[in-house]
Amino acid sequence: MTATPVLGEFAPDFTLVDTHGTPVTLSALRGTPVVVVFIPFAFSGTCRGELCEIRDNIAAFDAGGVRVLVVSCDSTFTLRAWKEQEGYGFDLLSDFWPHGDVARAYEVFDEKAGRPLRGSFLVDADGVLRWSVVNPAGQARDLGAYRAAIAALAA
Repeated sequence: MTATPVLGEFAPDFTLVDTHGTPVTLSALRGTPVVVVFIPFAFSGTCRGELCEIRDNIAAFDAGGVRVLVVSCDSTFTLRAWKEQEGYGFDLLSDFWPHGDVARAYEVFDEKAGRPLRGSFLVDADGVLRWSVVNPAGQARDLGAYRAAIAALAA
C-alpha cells in the first residue's frame, strides 16, 4: 500500500478478498473508475441504509461506469451472509486481517473503536483519487454527493 490519500494523487493500492475469498486489487481495476466505500459494521442500521440506497440507485454508478467496492473489517463469512440477505450486487471486501490495514492507509480507521469511519473515495480510471468524504460512524453519507462526484468525473 502507498501513503495517505491525497486528491489528485494515486489512491493507495490494496488487495482484499471478496465474499468468496477471491482477491480484488484496486490497481488491477485501472481503466474503470471505482468508488471505495468504507463501512463500520455489516448488519448495522446506518450501514444497511447506506448500502441499500446504493443498491437501489446503482444505475447512477453504472451510468458513470463506476464500480462499487465496499470495505469492512468484518470477516468474509459475515459479509457473504449480509450480501446474500440484502441482495447487494457490488463487491463487499474484507479488511479483517491485518485488521483495518486498508482503512488505516485511507486514514479512516478508528483505533479506539476498532472499525472504519464512513469514508468514501472516488478513484478515476487512471487510479487517481478525485473525490472523498469522511463522516463519523453515526452519520450517513449523502447519495447526492456520490452523484455529483460521478458527474464531475465524467465532465
